[in-house]
Amino acid sequence: MGTHVIEAGFPVNSEAEFEAVSDIAAATDATVCGLARVVDKDVEAAIDSGAEMVHVFVSTSDVQLEDSMHATREDAVERAVNSVRRVKEAGVECMFSPMDATRTDPEFLIEIVEAVSEAGVDWINIPDTCGVGTPTAFGKTVKAVVEATDARVDVHTHDDFGLATANALAGFENGAHQAQVSVNGIGERAGNAAYEEVVMAAESVYGVDTGIDTTKIIELARIVEDASDIPVPANKPVVGRNAFSHESGIHAAGVIENADTFEPGVMTPEMVGAEREFVLGKHTGTHAVRKHLNEAGFDPTDAEVRTVTKRIKKQGANKRRVTAGDVERFAEEEGIERHEEVTV
Repeated sequence: MGTHVIEAGFPVNSEAEFEAVSDIAAATDATVCGLARVVDKDVEAAIDSGAEMVHVFVSTSDVQLEDSMHATREDAVERAVNSVRRVKEAGVECMFSPMDATRTDPEFLIEIVEAVSEAGVDWINIPDTCGVGTPTAFGKTVKAVVEATDARVDVHTHDDFGLATANALAGFENGAHQAQVSVNGIGERAGNAAYEEVVMAAESVYGVDTGIDTTKIIELARIVEDASDIPVPANKPVVGRNAFSHESGIHAAGVIENADTFEPGVMTPEMVGAEREFVLGKHTGTHAVRKHLNEAGFDPTDAEVRTVTKRIKKQGANKRRVTAGDVERFAEEEGIERHEEVTV
């Protein structure tokens, strides 16, 4: 699909994960990245895995330094610089993350960014590790880091408050070159910024050519849904099964006339490999019912359309699913004529 970087795993974690990262690195033209703590064995495993980029990280917020790493700020800077230097000595591209950047003292954040920049880091990743960033505040953090380094800037946002995509886009607005995303937004706790949301917002709302083949987004979402066993909510943006579905009579009538009336306009179902659907239920209007009847081969009068619509609304109001088969049955029971078949 044209994805630029695939962070394939944490090579030191296990032999199986090391092999997985190596296999992925050998199987794709995309840049493959391996994750590593600022620990010698982690860094060496990531380098040995064949990854073209090594992403080293260290906690920088006081709460994580004290109660997770049991280290000082000085320790964090020293380990970060040493790890970056080791990766660069190996001739591999290096990314550095100050973990929990959005809860890190701003002055210390810039201090460690400047230190790893002097050590030759290629990328600075700014993680909103606990999802507490807001677009305005996160944007200011990104801007401050961009101004403090010659490295390219990347962002990593979590969705604890439903702000991951907005924060990723705020990163772009303030100079970030790249965002770390996951298909269907899966990830730790409430997940990460969703691949499909960030890509389509960049493409359709901002008018940026990301280089991604967006027509395969739905296919990709279903593959990940099956493999992860994490179901995609029906109302999930872009890839949810209701994302391009219309039930409201006003919405359906408008979309039948012109899809731009009640769809974003800049994003169509075809752009992501989806299909538009008119759902039948208690909010269904006559325009959608007529469309369903016509597609099923019936020639209803206006009165017959209204009669079938009433039956659909009644069934939908009782929280019963209305299917195409139900519509056809209603039409037959009301004696609605079908199109004449033409044989050749």
